[in-house]
Amino acid sequence: MSGRTLPPPPPPFGVRAWPDRTSLLADRARAMAELHRMSIGGAVLVQLWLLAAGFAVGWVLIASALRTFVEAIDPLSQLFGGVLLLLGAAFVVPTGLLIGFGLARDAKVRRLLRAWSSLDSDPAGDARFASPGLSLTWFLPSFLMCAGGLWSCFAVPAGAEPGQDTVPGVVLLMGLGMILWLTGLIGVSKAVGHYRWALRLVPRRAAAGARA
Repeated sequence: MSGRTLPPPPPPFGVRAWPDRTSLLADRARAMAELHRMSIGGAVLVQLWLLAAGFAVGWVLIASALRTFVEAIDPLSQLFGGVLLLLGAAFVVPTGLLIGFGLARDAKVRRLLRAWSSLDSDPAGDARFASPGLSLTWFLPSFLMCAGGLWSCFAVPAGAEPGQDTVPGVVLLMGLGMILWLTGLIGVSKAVGHYRWALRLVPRRAAAGARA
């Protein structure tokens, strides 16, 4: 989700011009450090949450517009509903596009990270990229968001009662639950993917030895 420029991919095997392995490892470490920040840095998580919050605001406005249209008794009410609909679209469309572009960018970051890490092996230097604390920071709130979102998606329609719960109200809560679930799913996927990559990059024994 970060707006920084991506590092270039490593040069093909036939045109590599590093004078020695030390130079290769230094360039590899710099590229991986930048890609690591772009992939699982704390700022990326905050950006994801802010975009999801903006999308949720738009969804609330759209659901409010739907309720206004259903309950409208005069043209002025319908006009107010149209204004709410436009405001909701002004939140939903750009934030949805930014989330989509961010996911595509994350895929490029992961490919570059795998390409740079596959150049060589440096367990002692790569141990800092394991970042178990960051992975946990991504995983725990994202898992809770997934659980809460799924509960809302299933419990709200199941508990709706005719005459007491309106269709726009149910749509609103189900939509918010879906936003929570998808946002949490993105976070869980990134945390698990990073953990699996880190295990391949730095075996546990090597990481423990580097820390010691």
